[in-house]
Amino acid sequence: MTDDAAVLGRQRALTREIAARRDDLVALTQDLIRIPTLNPPGEFYRDICDYLARRLEKSGFDIKLLRAEGTPGDSDRHPRWNVICRREGGRAGPCVHFNSHIDVVSAGAGWTFEPFDGTVSDGKIYGRGACDMKGGLAASIIAAEAFVALWSDYPGAIEISGTADEETGGYGGVAWLAEQGYFSPERVQHVIIPEPLNKDRICLGHRGVMWAQIRTHGRIAHGSMPFLGDCAVRHMGAVISEMETSLFPALAQKRTAMPVVPDGARQSTMNINSLHGGQAEPEPDFTGFPSACVPDEARMVIDRRYLIEERAEDVREEIVSLLERVKAERTGFRYDFEELWQVSPTMTSVDAPVVKAVERAIRSALSCEPVHVVSPGTYDQKHIDRIGRLKDCIAYGPGILDLAHQPDEYVGIEDMVDSAKVMAFALDDLLHGRA
Repeated sequence: MTDDAAVLGRQRALTREIAARRDDLVALTQDLIRIPTLNPPGEFYRDICDYLARRLEKSGFDIKLLRAEGTPGDSDRHPRWNVICRREGGRAGPCVHFNSHIDVVSAGAGWTFEPFDGTVSDGKIYGRGACDMKGGLAASIIAAEAFVALWSDYPGAIEISGTADEETGGYGGVAWLAEQGYFSPERVQHVIIPEPLNKDRICLGHRGVMWAQIRTHGRIAHGSMPFLGDCAVRHMGAVISEMETSLFPALAQKRTAMPVVPDGARQSTMNINSLHGGQAEPEPDFTGFPSACVPDEARMVIDRRYLIEERAEDVREEIVSLLERVKAERTGFRYDFEELWQVSPTMTSVDAPVVKAVERAIRSALSCEPVHVVSPGTYDQKHIDRIGRLKDCIAYGPGILDLAHQPDEYVGIEDMVDSAKVMAFALDDLLHGRA
């Protein structure tokens, strides 16, 4: 048998095996959606880790349950649990790791389906996390289980992880695990993160991000005599005005060669995440009126997304320079600037082994040409690259990115089946090789 014939034979066997597991794939996705792992605050993390552990133990995976103690958000009430499931093959070879986050954002309003029921309708599974990213997690499990059922003595190792807190930065999940050495290049060689980027796309990386906080200061006074005080909210208004006049137009002119999707994210962007000033919001049942005071402090949180062509220090200086311009023009203007966290852009080479393997898998499984993209927002590849020093990492999974965090979020069943085939073909490619 020629090399190509051998590969084709294995792919046909995997296709049959995955097709036979279609109902299991649907049920598994529904089970995962029905565990409401809301973050914040970080609920039911241990429950979903235990579920994954029980599931994968049956296929011969060794289990590690790991709590990221002391990380942001970790507490006895909401411990940051992670699970890593590893199955060694029969001989030496590389390790292929499928990493999925277990947390989901709040459901929000506007649903026509119950957000944690996992309802099946018209070929789709609806629920919070269906797309982002419990459908991808389920597809990777089915891919690995199908592969193991056919070849238990494969070379190398397979890992599947369920990790915490990706929706709030990943510091209680992949970042902590990378610090402990679980994503070192000596231990793991290839990583696929089944984030929802569409089944024919390979996501090479993401833009950079800097979150920062700006405070403006004033002086409290009676609201009937505001001239005796100094309104911090008006100072913050001047900051926003300067952003509208100079910063936002400048960001719109910065374009990247990174294949970021959607097209609007191929420029630098900034979002004003929140704005607070003056008296705190009253309790919902409070029926009184506010007191007459001049606000002596205002606070803004910004979310700045930047490109691989930009430097982190320049992104920071851009904001500080803006604040200094406002200071030079306004009497009494005082501010504090605090960088909350920052992650540099990352992009895996198109020639990386995992990229080439998934390219070949998409061509074989879907009969189409793969598309390279970069995510507009960050995901846990940032920690695998920056902390773990592991470069051979991509995102690939079922689902439509635009549905993430939306009401009536769903994942298509056929998309999950197809993505499971792609992941299984790539797994075969990376472990068995082309021979």
